[in-house]
Amino acid sequence: MLELSATTYLWIRAGHIISVMAWMAGMLYLPRLFVYHVSAEPGSDKSETFKVMERRLLRAIINPAMIASFLFGGILLAELSPGIWSDGWIYAKLACILGMVTVHGMMAGWRKAFAEDRNVHSEKYYRVANEVPTVLMIGVVIFAVVRPF
Repeated sequence: MLELSATTYLWIRAGHIISVMAWMAGMLYLPRLFVYHVSAEPGSDKSETFKVMERRLLRAIINPAMIASFLFGGILLAELSPGIWSDGWIYAKLACILGMVTVHGMMAGWRKAFAEDRNVHSEKYYRVANEVPTVLMIGVVIFAVVRPF
């Protein structure tokens, strides 16, 4: 268990909330770009513009925000009482986070497929994929705030 001052703890917590918000914003926007990219003819100006937008979103916002979320979250986790490991909510929250990281990796793969003009998924597929981060985010918030078990 870390011993952070009250002020330091609040700054770390603020950093965690900000980085998670940025991560989630990107995770919710990237599949929406994929929805629109599906209709663009490979090699067209529209397709090339989507490629740039997707790459920049992933590399400049989503990836750094995820890393910051883990750094700040890890510090907060270390600050919590060792007794939390006997509570079920922490494992449920961590499972949702693992799901989010998995989806993040899948989105990175889809972005690469679009960049190489080899996308195989439909608009509907990406519309459904767009909802997954929302469901996982709801789980994380409920488990972290309500701590139902």
